[in-house]
Amino acid sequence: MSTLIGIRGEDDNSIDALYSPAKEKAANRGAYSSRSPLLLRRARQLLGEAKLKLFLCFFALCVLVFVTSRLSSFMGWNPHYPSSVSSPSRGGYTVLINTWKRNSLLKQSVAHYASCSGTEAIHVVWSESDPPSESLKAYLKKIVFYKSQTAQKPNFKFDINEEDNLNNRFKPIEDLKTDAIFSVDDDVIVPCPTLNFAFTVWQSAPFAMVGFVPRMHWLEKAKHGDTYYKYGGWWSVWWMGTYSMVLSKAAFFHRKYLDLYTHKMPSPIHDYVSRERNCEDIAMSLLVANATSAPPIWVKGKIYEIGSSGISSLKEHSEKRNKCLSDFATLYGTIPLLSTNVKAVDARQEWFWISSFLKSLVIK
Repeated sequence: MSTLIGIRGEDDNSIDALYSPAKEKAANRGAYSSRSPLLLRRARQLLGEAKLKLFLCFFALCVLVFVTSRLSSFMGWNPHYPSSVSSPSRGGYTVLINTWKRNSLLKQSVAHYASCSGTEAIHVVWSESDPPSESLKAYLKKIVFYKSQTAQKPNFKFDINEEDNLNNRFKPIEDLKTDAIFSVDDDVIVPCPTLNFAFTVWQSAPFAMVGFVPRMHWLEKAKHGDTYYKYGGWWSVWWMGTYSMVLSKAAFFHRKYLDLYTHKMPSPIHDYVSRERNCEDIAMSLLVANATSAPPIWVKGKIYEIGSSGISSLKEHSEKRNKCLSDFATLYGTIPLLSTNVKAVDARQEWFWISSFLKSLVIK
């Protein structure tokens, strides 16, 4: 309790006659502290805003971590642990290039995929009547050696077939050292970082097809009441956000499907592909869906088509694909394809949106 020392002045009734050391100390510094309440309130206000921004940043990061973990769980794959399903001896992938009388494109394609760090082997499916020339073989082997960035250079080989048949692209490969097959057309270039990310996705779901070119199917009813299957290209996928296939022109799948396609798939489907010269990629999608009872995985990524023409550019291509689906449904007895709207995205390339958001919070 403060001690008051009473001193009587000339006017005993004056309230100022009471003297207090505390009052005197406060009076002496009053002239210097008149602004301190305003400064203190401003400091508290700024501190409160800073705390709010830090809280919002922390909350945003928590939401991002939660959503990412839930999405990974929902998709059934976890890109952080690719080694859990792949032994070190099978840690890379084999690039399987299908080509047809486009040597200039083949040279570009082989040179590019030889430079990707995950490439352990490159096989070229050759179905032309004349075998590849010795000069072409020598050139491609040389370019693989010089373009490879790894100490262990990729093995390069032509898989030569005696007849021109689209089924050739899915023949089993002898002495294959990887479980992962990246099937690609000679005119399709996938950047190495994008390709390697897709490989990590495949490693976490090694029995699914994992690729860059999604397509859709659905059942239509004709005017007379009959039903038929319709093939949906890229625009239908873009519009609906749903797909049920990824095409083998740029897709990973397990090596076992080469054996299943060649030896286990119904022979009428082989005959159909040979006769129509089309739809081997749809047949492979049906095979994998039938084996897994699961949809494929579409990987977001930019790919480049360096060719100018192909069967997919023909006007009647969509009609033929529609017919393939309906005919395969008859041959299979069903269509095992399952649709999904899940897409695998490399979060390292999507970070800009959250970093911009956090930056805006700090600036405000």
